[in-house]
Amino acid sequence: MGRHGWNSGALRWRLTALLGVGVAALALIVTLVNTLPGGGSTAGTSRDGDKVHGTPATPPDTDRPEVGWGFTHTQYSADEGSDTATERVEGLLEKAQLPQDQAIMGWGADNPEPVKGRYDFGALDRRIDFMRTSGGTPVITLCCSPDWMKGGTSGVDSTNWSQASLETAPKPDHYADYAALAATVAKRYPDVTHFIVWNEFKGFWNDSKQRWDYEGYTQLYNLVYKALKKVNPKIMVGGPYLVMDSVDPRDANASRTFRGSWGAMDQRIIDAFDYWNEHKAGADFVVVDGSSYTNDDDLLPNEFGATDKLTAVSRWVREQTHDLPLWWAEYYVEPADGNDDRKGWSETHRVAVQATGMIAMAKGGATSGFYWNPEEEKGTECAGCLWTPTDGSDGGRQLPMYDLVSRFDAAFGPGATFETVPVAADDVPNVRVLATDRTVLVVNTLDRQISAKVDGRTFDMAAYGVKWLTRQPT
Repeated sequence: MGRHGWNSGALRWRLTALLGVGVAALALIVTLVNTLPGGGSTAGTSRDGDKVHGTPATPPDTDRPEVGWGFTHTQYSADEGSDTATERVEGLLEKAQLPQDQAIMGWGADNPEPVKGRYDFGALDRRIDFMRTSGGTPVITLCCSPDWMKGGTSGVDSTNWSQASLETAPKPDHYADYAALAATVAKRYPDVTHFIVWNEFKGFWNDSKQRWDYEGYTQLYNLVYKALKKVNPKIMVGGPYLVMDSVDPRDANASRTFRGSWGAMDQRIIDAFDYWNEHKAGADFVVVDGSSYTNDDDLLPNEFGATDKLTAVSRWVREQTHDLPLWWAEYYVEPADGNDDRKGWSETHRVAVQATGMIAMAKGGATSGFYWNPEEEKGTECAGCLWTPTDGSDGGRQLPMYDLVSRFDAAFGPGATFETVPVAADDVPNVRVLATDRTVLVVNTLDRQISAKVDGRTFDMAAYGVKWLTRQPT
């Protein structure tokens, strides 16, 4: 699993080397003082994890389950780097008010509870501070879990940041401990009222049954749901954050009923979703993720047509949940290479297919989605990123993908009512269109210039062009 890979936070709390006589002895004393009996080092941690951090903000979507179209922070983001560059990104985000998502461990955040009852929220605090300063609705993904909850070693310097470890779920006898950690996070950041439980069923695969351990995930979800509601009944919680995998229709696990030109759904995913949906304690919104392509990286019938899967999945999920607000926590339209990078397309091509994918999700009934921002730490090139790296004073500048995501959120966010606009017959196969009474988004799916007629207007479009039209509301 894991279509995006992962990146851990830095292990920040280290004993600093001291100069002078007796350094080794002093270090030993400090270590002993900061070590709990039977546990690990607690250096730099605190017992008051549930103490409110900083100055809570007033996000725009505090009281509704739909938050719109935003992005997820990954290992590198604009909370660090040159002050000039980070402030430039803050300025962009303040104008757009995009929702922002952050995991509690990994992807830029440290181990939040390296020893039971001892907390280290330094990195997460910094991300929350950035969200508050830059505006938009903050979202927290409750993943992943401290080592001691999954059979690993307790202690500040004992966190295993390997992908295999990070993607290990808590053991069942620690589900309650994880729910308690979730409650601590909610108390620390009272202005965060939207929580996603776990990520992609990581660690919940049952090898013996060759299927997902949906019983285990649902048990964890229900405990977390109840713990969060106890902290604040207004907190909104969603799951199951399943990867909506599709396969070749001839695959042994292919659904016999849920299929299309884009392939067939993996029946094991449907079974897992159905179990959670039937046995969940409650949900304020439903969360999925996935790609337009199959598990074999096939784009059927092509990269633009494959996005029809996102519409089909969205409609199916809405039907199963009786129209709960639908979030896509991640969505991918460009297959990754062997290093899990997506750098094979030109930026123009990438933005066109992304725009088509977002149109597909919205047409299926999704009201919220989070672009997985593949930010780089440094340099000038950043394929698919929202802004240039912030390591230098010239960084933090808007890139084409940011323009797409921010404009899409502004035009087609929660509450948008979609309209059908006329498209010339010979243009129908070549363009994808989404419209409200104020805005029309048109995407040219061809790698050549065209002249298109949409909504009564004729205009030229460059190869893979994305065009925004303004309408006069009637």
